[in-house]
Amino acid sequence: MNFKKLAGNLLFFIGLILLWQLLYTAACDWFDWAKPYAVPNPVGVFDCITTLFSNGTLSAAILSSLLRALIGFLIAIFIGIILGTLIIQSAYLERNLKPLILGVQTLPSICWVPFAILWFGLTESAIVFVVIMGSAFGIALSIESGIKNIPPIYIKAAQTMGVKKLALYRRVIFPAALPAFISGLKQGWSFAWRALMSGEVMSASIGLGYTLMVGRDLADINQVMTIMLVIIGIGILIDKGIFSLLENHILRKRGLLGQK
Repeated sequence: MNFKKLAGNLLFFIGLILLWQLLYTAACDWFDWAKPYAVPNPVGVFDCITTLFSNGTLSAAILSSLLRALIGFLIAIFIGIILGTLIIQSAYLERNLKPLILGVQTLPSICWVPFAILWFGLTESAIVFVVIMGSAFGIALSIESGIKNIPPIYIKAAQTMGVKKLALYRRVIFPAALPAFISGLKQGWSFAWRALMSGEVMSASIGLGYTLMVGRDLADINQVMTIMLVIIGIGILIDKGIFSLLENHILRKRGLLGQK
């Protein structure tokens, strides 16, 4: 472990917190630019985190949100693989379906919330639906791009050795596209996590999005800021602790990344 690098990162975040507290004090105490109830501050956020953890609210919200995100993300991966493979297999679908997927992918996740409410009501299924729609198309595009960028010599060599179509995908195409696929999953997860928050703000079920809205309704700016920081922290933790490690492992195993 690089303790010097770790210490540098720690000092950076401590500096940010001190700067945040200084700006809060200047805005609310020294110059009276803002009202204290309208501006979050580090001490208030820390107290809020302690309170929400001690009464179990934050733990339950994190677990509920992660479960919904996981279910929606797994379904989105399944749908994305099917769509991406279909686009690769058919020039007709590539000409017509791919532009449609690109267009749909640009939609903010909040646009799917009215459909979710009308089709599923205020249920868990509605939230999962928003997660799926927010991430499946991005995963499909990453699958299509990863397969398309495989060196043609790999496929020609396998065909020369008599590998059939199903085995070609299983033994050559999908393994060769794995690094791009993992990168696509990283992007898909970020879309899924954002979409989850869009879905949870409409729900009365426990979750990070709901807890965020409770803070808004109570005019508790520190609770709102706390949940925002938790959402950011979980997103970074999963990206760096799972997807980046997996991506680096695959690249290192294939000699595409220097050994450390």
